[in-house]
Amino acid sequence: MRISLCQGLLTGAIVLNLLILYYVSRAQQQMMEKRKELGRGTRRAALPVPGLGVFIGAGGGPGMAGVEGHNRGPRVTVVLREFETFENYVRDVANSFLHQRPELPFLAVADTTPYPPLVLPDGARLLVLSPAPDQPPQAHRPEFHIQTEFVLLVPDGVELEQPRSIERLIKELEGEGGGPVRVVAAPVWARSSVQCLHLRVNLKEWTATYSPAASGSSGSVCTALQGDAVILIRTEDLFNLSVPLGRPLFSSLFVQTSLRGWKVKLLESPCFAAVHRPLFSSAHNQWKADMCLKDTTGKLMKSFGLKRLLLPDGKEQWYGCSKETPRCFGTVQDDTPDYLYLDRWTPPCCLRALRETTKYVINILETSGVRYWLEGGTLLGAVRHQDIIPWDYDVDLGIYLEDIPNCDHLKNLDSGSLVDANGYVWERAVEGDFYRVQYSEANHLHVDLWPFYPRNGVMTKDTWTEHKQDVEFPEHFLQPLVPLSFAGMTAYGPNNPRAFLELKFGEGVVENPQYPNPVKKRLDRSKL
Repeated sequence: MRISLCQGLLTGAIVLNLLILYYVSRAQQQMMEKRKELGRGTRRAALPVPGLGVFIGAGGGPGMAGVEGHNRGPRVTVVLREFETFENYVRDVANSFLHQRPELPFLAVADTTPYPPLVLPDGARLLVLSPAPDQPPQAHRPEFHIQTEFVLLVPDGVELEQPRSIERLIKELEGEGGGPVRVVAAPVWARSSVQCLHLRVNLKEWTATYSPAASGSSGSVCTALQGDAVILIRTEDLFNLSVPLGRPLFSSLFVQTSLRGWKVKLLESPCFAAVHRPLFSSAHNQWKADMCLKDTTGKLMKSFGLKRLLLPDGKEQWYGCSKETPRCFGTVQDDTPDYLYLDRWTPPCCLRALRETTKYVINILETSGVRYWLEGGTLLGAVRHQDIIPWDYDVDLGIYLEDIPNCDHLKNLDSGSLVDANGYVWERAVEGDFYRVQYSEANHLHVDLWPFYPRNGVMTKDTWTEHKQDVEFPEHFLQPLVPLSFAGMTAYGPNNPRAFLELKFGEGVVENPQYPNPVKKRLDRSKL
């Protein structure tokens, strides 16, 4: 069999491509092995950063970094992340560390270029995280500027007095052997300046809960810190976080590490010096710093999807919706709010608003002589949780149609909506023949009021919606109405709530929780 010229050329091209693929894969494998060796602390060759005109050495500094020992470069990069542009001691902090340990790379990190400009000593550099159109992406990504095995995160105003303090932290972290302790910390000034906390983050409920942790004689192991501390973390671990250098630093860092099951060990000593305390020279600058902290915390919580913080002293901080803002979710499609697709439940701020609105509406109905009862999924929540169902997004109440004229808030809604003295909006719903009370003009979390009237012993209506609970039922369920615990108050419901619910939703509805539209999104009961 003769091989044509075209067939020979094609065969040769295939063989050539296979050889090229083989040598490229070999080169990639060798590069990966070399990076692993470098990660163990071997000295890196200086690498150029395209477009910057500088070389990132073993410690990420310009040119070749200093040598720590004879065979390898420095193991730690010092990073100062938390400082204010209007007043700071970044230069003093850098001078302190570089005076004691001149071989260590020192990096000040800011979101945008500071103004007034920072004046840094030789050996210290500024990294701006915001991208610039005339710079390559590497210029603004910290992982390209930190090439050491460890990162030491220091707060503003801290000074290094004992050069070996850093080695003490490294020894402690290495002694943990890659276990759950992935961070070690040392107090600033005194052990009492920082508190060890337990942090539990529940993303499903949009909530982070802090509680005090006990101290031990050789240090405390916990999941978060509060106060002033210097932190050591492996560079690999830091850049395995989705937001490695978010602000506020402690909040950002420990929310992420606690979700990964990592722990922090707070040592009793060494203590780092803090000559510049308090940090700010005037009450005005302190106020500006407090406002900046509030703003950055709010942005961080929003980006992390946390609406509620429970603090160690029992106080709460809220970062979700309020009467002055829209609710946390948009129009609900197919009875399935958007947060269910994120495997989350109703944000706690929304549940709080629903509880407030429900209590307010029930008080008005009772004082006006309007008979009402907990309806549909709201009654189901009362029976199952004594509260709103954790993934529900509104509250339903049934009312007697004939009692509407007794209530000034309801009787004139045919002619237009009413915003009452407390900011609640009363209106006739556009979706059907029922009423709605909204939390505010801005926030449309609401309570729906469904009017029924008796006919031949059956509670009925003239118009109907597609809601499961919107069906006829015997009036004997309402004779009499009975008190039920619901959302921190006492409300009225049918006298046989289980039978009432099974009539509307089917047998076993109380014991078998499910999302409103399982066709769109099913509840994983194993995670309850």
